[in-house]
Amino acid sequence: MRPIIGITSYVLPATWGVWVDLESALVPHDYVEAVRLAGGRAVLLPPDDLDTDVLDRLDGLVLAGGPDVQPARYGQDPHPATVTQPERDAAELALLRAALDRDLPLLGVCRGMQLLAVAAGGSLHQHLPDVLGHEKHRPGPGIYGSQSARFAPGSRIAALMGDDPTINCFHHQGVADPGPLTVTGWAPDGVPEAIEDPDRRFVLGVQWHPEVGRDRRLFGALVAAATKESTGTCADR
Repeated sequence: MRPIIGITSYVLPATWGVWVDLESALVPHDYVEAVRLAGGRAVLLPPDDLDTDVLDRLDGLVLAGGPDVQPARYGQDPHPATVTQPERDAAELALLRAALDRDLPLLGVCRGMQLLAVAAGGSLHQHLPDVLGHEKHRPGPGIYGSQSARFAPGSRIAALMGDDPTINCFHHQGVADPGPLTVTGWAPDGVPEAIEDPDRRFVLGVQWHPEVGRDRRLFGALVAAATKESTGTCADR
């Protein structure tokens, strides 16, 4: 049986067929396809902060991209450019912390990496153009910034990325303080692009969007770790 990988989802108005601006739980299909191509079975997780029992049915977790994390969660007032979705923060932080308690394999993408840092007691830069003086990490609406990252020798992400350090970014915030997590990847301007927890089986956050290219290196590593976690049959679940 394929390992079951939960993917946290957006809640946004969407339009299809005869339906216009219908409030919907969704993620870009790239996430689902990246999990499928890596050998996993994707399941979408709409925001729900009542409990984390769904983790009993999962073998791995993807914290997907999306809106900014509430600055109050890391002790700051909001920047004018900060856009939040508090219900996602509450639900995903609960899932994240419970997943860490279970040592469930976990991949954080963009917002997901930032959420990992905040959950660990770290903090974020709320608007990178104010810090860097450029917008190379988010060149324009729907346009990814392509960069060549550098990775810490011996790190998990360095082993996974191999000889191709190209990353596709779309973010205006970044990790300022990773807390106890280890920064293992950087953009050319020094912005953290990867964080890891080397004390856990598989906890990796990347600031870029590997799902866009259906990157089997990262999603394959998550699915491989989740496969080791997956035991029993459907009836056992």
